[in-house]
Amino acid sequence: MEWTTACPDWETRIVRRRPLVPCPPLFPQSAEQALKIYRQLRVVDVPGSPTMAELEREWLTSFVEAVFGAYDAQSGRRLITEFLLLVSKKNTKSTAAAAIMLTALILNWRMSAEFLVLAPTIEIANNSFYPARDMVRADEELSDLLHVQDHIRTITHRATQAVLKVVAADSETVSGKKATGVLVDELWLFGKRPNAENMLREATGGLASRPEGFTIYLSTQSDDPPAGVFLQKLRYARDVRDGKINDRQFMPVLYEFPQALLDAGAARKPENFYVTNPNLGVSVDPLFLDRELKKAENDGEESIRGFLAKHLNVEIGLSLRSNRWAGADFWTSCAGGVTLEGLIERSTVITVGIDGGGLDDMLAMAAIGLEAETGKWLHWTHAWVHPIVLERRKSEAERFRDFAKAGDLTIVENIGDDVQQVADYVEQIEASGLLDRIGVDQAGIGEIVEALLERKFDQERIVGIPQGWRMTAAIKTAERKLAEAAMLHQGCAMMSWCVGNAKVEPRGNAIIITKQASGTAKIDPLMATFDAVALMAMDPKPRKKKYQMFVGRI
Repeated sequence: MEWTTACPDWETRIVRRRPLVPCPPLFPQSAEQALKIYRQLRVVDVPGSPTMAELEREWLTSFVEAVFGAYDAQSGRRLITEFLLLVSKKNTKSTAAAAIMLTALILNWRMSAEFLVLAPTIEIANNSFYPARDMVRADEELSDLLHVQDHIRTITHRATQAVLKVVAADSETVSGKKATGVLVDELWLFGKRPNAENMLREATGGLASRPEGFTIYLSTQSDDPPAGVFLQKLRYARDVRDGKINDRQFMPVLYEFPQALLDAGAARKPENFYVTNPNLGVSVDPLFLDRELKKAENDGEESIRGFLAKHLNVEIGLSLRSNRWAGADFWTSCAGGVTLEGLIERSTVITVGIDGGGLDDMLAMAAIGLEAETGKWLHWTHAWVHPIVLERRKSEAERFRDFAKAGDLTIVENIGDDVQQVADYVEQIEASGLLDRIGVDQAGIGEIVEALLERKFDQERIVGIPQGWRMTAAIKTAERKLAEAAMLHQGCAMMSWCVGNAKVEPRGNAIIITKQASGTAKIDPLMATFDAVALMAMDPKPRKKKYQMFVGRI
């Protein structure tokens, strides 16, 4: 039969409370056999210790059917081998994980097979192990069949000697595993870990010799902008769901708001909480969510975004802190897809700002152009890091690699390549005839200045921009331009991250944004932006282009 794991009508389905699994079980008998076991498992931490059947809802049943119904008993092969379930907090993820993996252990025929539940922390590992342990002990027949060892979070099938292990994952715990089934819980937390991709590859490597095997990823949204392996899987899952990628071995089930509802502010209305909470009224209390939203609204935008991420699965594009830069509130709405080529094509004059550049730091360049037709400011930026940054700042290494893949950051291998590439970009702008001046930290960036002077730039056009409280005017000018939607930018994740990292400190009647206040979180591209803003705020005269760009012309 014809089938697909794409679900192009997911927006209609999710609003109408229909399951998001795009196709019925490929092998109904396999699904039915698994459901008979799954439905009998008891959940002891719910009053009355009901079975999974008594707590059953169609959205979760269809997912369980898809997992087990993909297995062809005659050939011993599973046709869909990878699943991603993204659902809001408290929608019985951990309980479902325990029930699914116990069912897989019971149905397994391979002697001494291994099933793994990988969690990022011991606490999260216990959240999956305890329900599985209790399901076994609540049933006499299962207690005879399965041996539970609490101290090592392991359940062993007495007949096949197959084991289900629940582990807090690191490179040592997963190295050399030959697992038949792997369930990765809270994938968003793995996205914050360096080398998580290699760790998960190690954990799932055994599937190469186990055609009946599977991998299931469970997650809520991240409380920070998604990064690392979580961002990779989420993007891939969305592309498969939307039909952009044809991968019938991967099934995404993503409970998230359609963009139209987000744009309309519908995610903040209690009557729409069901969209990403398919278990609303069972394991999720609607009154609790309503109260938590009101508390978050009272605490401010930062708290609201945290609530939306964890309880409504809304992706955070920009972290907003209580001491955030005022321009951050308007940053996302000013995304305009600006490219450097487009900026040059549309502008009458351009200023450039450059900041950072130590081996343990970002080097960043920002260009701001005055748009000829509207008078708006167009903003574009790029950044560079050395590999040493990835080693010294491992907590952000995966995020930097994401920025590099997106084309907004360059990881240079040779010292000095970053400086030369900055000079190349500045020279490209200069060649257009639109470049006014170049602003740098007043303390100076020696190598940058030298590289520009070597390329015959007039030293008078390289301007030291006062920092600290003396940058207040540039900071306030930028935030007013954003608030007026008079400053458009490329809309890249790197700049959103940097803008979200910026912390404001009052100094008398002035405000400052410094790298020291932001700590290890990088803001160099934002500081380069302020350098360029300081020059553009001086109202440089329009210049005449030396050449005209023709897009699409041969």
